[in-house]
Amino acid sequence: METRRVKPGKKGSTVEAQHSALCVEEAEDAVKELRAALRKAGIILPSLGLDPVSLAREAPCPLVELGRCSVETAQRLAAVLR
Repeated sequence: METRRVKPGKKGSTVEAQHSALCVEEAEDAVKELRAALRKAGIILPSLGLDPVSLAREAPCPLVELGRCSVETAQRLAAVLR
């Protein structure tokens, strides 16, 4: 995954808005990549997505929400990671 960074400027500036947009885009891409990799392994995390609270900030710094899953899914995920 390509990392794109823009140096943040003054609060409310165009540069800061671009930086925030890039952060959200990177996070969305990471979720898509993780979802695809998990699907290949036969694992589905139904709640996988971006954390809405981290997106609600004035300058979003998104977190990936892995969410909850069944015991069976957790066991399969652990087996794949070993």
